[in-house]
Amino acid sequence: MNAVRKFSPPSLRRAINLLGPGLITGAADDDPSGIATYSQAGAQFGFAMLWTVVFTLPLMAAIQIVSARIGYVTGRGLAANVKQHFPRWVLLSVVGLLLVANTLNVAADIAAMAEAMRLLVGGSAHVYAVTFGLLCLTLQVFLPYATYVRWLKWLTLALLAYVAVAFTLHVDWPEVLLAIVWPRLNDAHEALLTVVAVFGTTISPYLFFWQAAQEMEDTGRAKSPANTAADVRRHLRRIKVDTIAGMTFSNLIAFFIILSTAATLHTAGVRDIQTSAQAAEALRPLAGEFTFLLFSLGIIGTGLLAVPVLAGSAAYAVAEAAGWRGSLTLRLDQGEGRGFYGVIAAATVGGVVLCFTPTDPVKELFWSAVVNGMIAVPIMAVMMLLAGRREAMGDHVIGRRLRWLGWVATVAMSATLVATLVTL
Repeated sequence: MNAVRKFSPPSLRRAINLLGPGLITGAADDDPSGIATYSQAGAQFGFAMLWTVVFTLPLMAAIQIVSARIGYVTGRGLAANVKQHFPRWVLLSVVGLLLVANTLNVAADIAAMAEAMRLLVGGSAHVYAVTFGLLCLTLQVFLPYATYVRWLKWLTLALLAYVAVAFTLHVDWPEVLLAIVWPRLNDAHEALLTVVAVFGTTISPYLFFWQAAQEMEDTGRAKSPANTAADVRRHLRRIKVDTIAGMTFSNLIAFFIILSTAATLHTAGVRDIQTSAQAAEALRPLAGEFTFLLFSLGIIGTGLLAVPVLAGSAAYAVAEAAGWRGSLTLRLDQGEGRGFYGVIAAATVGGVVLCFTPTDPVKELFWSAVVNGMIAVPIMAVMMLLAGRREAMGDHVIGRRLRWLGWVATVAMSATLVATLVTL
């Protein structure tokens, strides 16, 4: 009887509890700027770009598992590990570029959320931008950590709107399957640019920092002197399940965004989509009010999830570089808490301010992707080196399969960076 109970399927509650940092990280990857990239891929190339999200899934999952393991096993975030093992100029360069890229990304996401709200109910996009910025900032600063993480987990359900969108449309599924295994791309140069954009959107440095930091946060609660090696291995298995589920969810949503825009916008000859809000507006006359509503609400929901992750990952990195204690469990009246939340405020407010400047949101997204690509490759290389060192990971160095996938992901991102620089 005990054996039967031991190997019986876990309850729904237990399965949900297994999901945490990996699920939130994966969902945050489908932020409004990511939605814009995937929408453009579908509008411009139809089903021919669906292979990209299939190809990147194992690579994305591998590199996120590596970052999560580093955070859990070492009990430190990525910036703290870079600080310990590499020269100071490497640390300052990486953290500085991350802060710039995340602020640009926050600006693009808040602008997209504000424009989606304006399309839904009218009013001023600038007022909505300020409102969304203040809401995200307030929740991060004043909401208790456990409640905040639970709130983020439920917000991931907003992304299911894009699955629902696909099933409100007529889709030629045999054509979809053929496009995945045998894509037909007419314009090689534009196709390369789009592949670069999809790769850069899917594998982003802020995701590495956020998930490592969240596992670091959990280390204090999950580890104790009484923990055995079996307990640690069990937690590492949880990290694997959580991360694979989160990245699969992330790329599944990206798949359906490309699918939906391909089946509607591309088919109707609408080939130039520059923002996620523009994609929602273009869908309205083609797919109906309900599809437009789902797409717009998805932009707002995923923005509310992604903006705190972007600002939070920057705060973790800056705090670790400065030698502060960085944690969402800190209170604002604590000295370290003021510094940590100050970085979150700076990134969020900076993003809101950029919404009031005459900068082109498309250029913001482009340069954010370029900066992300510039720092992703060295950070991924650093993570792979750290994850294979016994002096850093002890008995929990990564295995051969994870090492192989992680280095393939690093090489793929290197090729993406070279392609980006060539196309400049």
